[in-house]
Amino acid sequence: MRRDKLKTPIALVAAAIAASSFIVTPAAAAPPADTARKVDRLQDEINAMAQQLQEMKQQLLQMKQENQQLRGQQAETAKQTEQAVTQQKELQTQVTAATQTAQSAQSAATKPSPLDNVSLWGYGELYYTHPTNKQPDTRADLARAVFGIGYQFNDTTRFNSEYEIEHAVASADDVGESEVEQFYVDHRLNPSLSARAGLFLIPAGLLNENHEPTNFYGVTRNFVETLIIPSTWREGGVSLYGETENGLGWNAGLTTGLDLSKWDFNPETPLYTSALELQNNGAAPMQATHQEMALANAQKLSGYLALNYRGVPGLTVGGTVFGGGAVSATPYTGSQNAYLYEGHVRYQPGRWDLSALYARGGFTNTAQANAQFPGASNPLPASFYGWYAQAAYNFDVGGYRLAPFARYEKYDMGASYEGLAPGFSGTLTGTTPAGTFPSPRDTVYTLGANFYLNPNVVFKFDVQRFRTNIDFDRIDLGLGLAF
Repeated sequence: MRRDKLKTPIALVAAAIAASSFIVTPAAAAPPADTARKVDRLQDEINAMAQQLQEMKQQLLQMKQENQQLRGQQAETAKQTEQAVTQQKELQTQVTAATQTAQSAQSAATKPSPLDNVSLWGYGELYYTHPTNKQPDTRADLARAVFGIGYQFNDTTRFNSEYEIEHAVASADDVGESEVEQFYVDHRLNPSLSARAGLFLIPAGLLNENHEPTNFYGVTRNFVETLIIPSTWREGGVSLYGETENGLGWNAGLTTGLDLSKWDFNPETPLYTSALELQNNGAAPMQATHQEMALANAQKLSGYLALNYRGVPGLTVGGTVFGGGAVSATPYTGSQNAYLYEGHVRYQPGRWDLSALYARGGFTNTAQANAQFPGASNPLPASFYGWYAQAAYNFDVGGYRLAPFARYEKYDMGASYEGLAPGFSGTLTGTTPAGTFPSPRDTVYTLGANFYLNPNVVFKFDVQRFRTNIDFDRIDLGLGLAF
């Protein structure tokens, strides 16, 4: 269009010049009026052409301005495009870096860690015991703090261990102890058969393998499963265990045996003067002679078999037989053996929790051992036994569990003796240079309650009466936890 506009004025000028030439020639002959009109017409055309030229100039100027604006816009667009490209590159760099960071984090999160297979647990209990007839023996004690570490190597093999500190402070000048309570490896051979090796608990009674304070009634463990069946009783060895489809569990093992040379025939001081000392001081026959794999004498080994039937909901019926060679009490004593057997039942119909246990143990060839210590204050017993019956009922009190209970138990750490000197019989008390210690046998009545803050934390209260050692009568308070 603009090009056509340029052509039109030029053609008009040329036509005007041509017309002027054409007019001049015949002008001499044309009348003056016509010539004037022609001149006027030509002048008009010239003016129109001039006007068109002016408009063309304006158009050209406008086009020039538009071109300049266009170039400016193009330059701005190019600049913006360059900036956008730069920003895009920066964003791409940032996205790449963020992606790499996320991938690194994801890789770190998904990378297996040795800690993934580690498990931790623990339990502990505190006592307050107040002998009502011998108040100076009132004690408060952090009885034990136990921490467990386990590691799952794979689907079939696992390591478990427990480390215990008793009585808060363990040192040469304090009564506390630091010890390894368990340290063993389990390996599952098939769904119904597993093997165990290391330092582990003997599966005897209801309490030894379930000794956490949330698992038993009363501030302290019962006397039968402390004095007749040691608790916690562990030995080093190997075992096989499993359970049938009808609910019969079995466990058989070969372990270190007892060391009767640890028996103190003539202690300088009474082995115990209170119920708490009776439980803590290791005075009972198998308490004093089991080895706990502390440089254990492994010349003589023992074996055990434990059976438990759990085929009926809420019911556990079982027993354990343990026996084998023991390190002799003295070098001059012949071969000696140790044995223990027990039977137990626990039935939990609804809110009731009923249980009973009987245990008996003994040592052979004690006559020869005792004959070497005539008149000993603490002769080695040939047999010992105990039993208890217990009933508890669980109430729901505002979302908390309250379990009052009653227990009747009887223990005798010296049911029979052999080889005592004339004039000495199954002594009720032992006399030491520092005094006489109480009878090794008694009947204990316990009433109390467990109050569970939750399944892992329990407050306890009980009152205990002793038929023979009446100075042992006491009121106990306790706090226990397990996780």
